[in-house]
Amino acid sequence: MRRRQFLQLAAAAAALSVRSQRAAADAYPSRPVTMVVPFAAGGGTDIFARILAEGMRGPLGQPVIIENVAGAGGTIGVARVVHAPPDGYTLSIGTLTTHVLSGALYPLQFDLLTDLAPIAELGYEPLLIATRKSLPVNNLRDLIAWLKANPDKASAGIPGAGSTGNLADLSFQKTTGTSFQFVPYRGDGPAVQDLVAGQIDLMIEPSSNFVAQVQAGTVKALAVTAKSRHPGMPDVPTVDEAGLPGFYVTIWFGLWAPKDTAKDVIAKINAATVAALADAQVKEKLAKLGQQVSTREQQRPEALHAHQQAEADKWWPIIKAANIKGG
Repeated sequence: MRRRQFLQLAAAAAALSVRSQRAAADAYPSRPVTMVVPFAAGGGTDIFARILAEGMRGPLGQPVIIENVAGAGGTIGVARVVHAPPDGYTLSIGTLTTHVLSGALYPLQFDLLTDLAPIAELGYEPLLIATRKSLPVNNLRDLIAWLKANPDKASAGIPGAGSTGNLADLSFQKTTGTSFQFVPYRGDGPAVQDLVAGQIDLMIEPSSNFVAQVQAGTVKALAVTAKSRHPGMPDVPTVDEAGLPGFYVTIWFGLWAPKDTAKDVIAKINAATVAALADAQVKEKLAKLGQQVSTREQQRPEALHAHQQAEADKWWPIIKAANIKGG
């Protein structure tokens, strides 16, 4: 009898739990949602997040609040979401750097591929090769020549060791036969500020970080790492045009929730995300920054997970073979 009663109580508790989860999913969202940006304010990920958050407000029926949690190459901000309640009210926006590369760079206390629930791939953008305004170069060929004439004297700002920009820098060095030093920051925003101030010499980072500075003439934009020119900086040549053909580098953005978040909640967030990315004004704002919206197919949670896994399979062995460590 006792065993039978125990099983009956266990079954009732399980049923109650399922009903409670369904009720919570049906009521979601009943309060503002927080989107954690794992970098300081002002960088490309932060700008993308703010545009997306505004676009999601209508479809969700609740505000989406941006919280910047920077440090350790973005891993602190990601961990904040990993350990958050799986109720859909704390989301993680990030990039190839924060949600793939950091898994091979840091001794994480969580698994990037299993401890977060994918919601949608959001978009992608090329990188920009930029220098401080006072550097004595006028184009990409000049920069390569100057770096060769001044080995290890230049400094490049990066948002953490092993970031997409850092790997692009290493590839640039190998391709051009140059060498320079790296200066890590808590995000691209602070690094761009130092580039404008002349405290560092160059950056190869997501193009959206530099649009305002290029338009204001406070930095030199030498080339976009893509096959076509940047819509927000139409006068900046591509790497093909600038003398470094084929040096293509892009970064992508995605959105995640804590694992065990109810599938119905994930579906609601995905629907709001898809609606926001389809909005003409959101697309226009992103396009001006050079950020292209991912295809509808890639916006599925399953597609984001597959892409994340494929990128891990590609980059983790390369990072570990090169013995690159997060700083």
